[in-house]
Amino acid sequence: IVVESSNDICTIVAGGVTLHEAVKASEKLKGTGKAVRIIDAFTLKPLDRDTILKSVNATQNRLLVVEDHYPEGGLGEAVMAALADQTNIKIAHLAVREVARSGKPAELLSKYGIDAEHIANAVEKLI
Repeated sequence: IVVESSNDICTIVAGGVTLHEAVKASEKLKGTGKAVRIIDAFTLKPLDRDTILKSVNATQNRLLVVEDHYPEGGLGEAVMAALADQTNIKIAHLAVREVARSGKPAELLSKYGIDAEHIANAVEKLI
């Protein structure tokens, strides 16, 4: 767990560049009085299901997964499969949903909806 407080309203699971964007989003959300918990999913195997589930349960059963990958076969699918037996969780998943192009990193993160702004907006929609 990278960011955590006693009044978190949503868990964000991210890794790599999206982890850094999630931390930026948490700062933006903090400015509006909203706190989020962030988990660094630095590996898919083994996926730390217990930590994710414990965090989600502590954050009003809200979960946002963010990845710089296609939705199929990535972090989001792994997390959702691990939590498939949990029917009370509200989940959102941000991922690259079109053919990726080359460009400046910040522009690409925004284009594919996985930058801090999109992450903060996704949290707002979950709550």
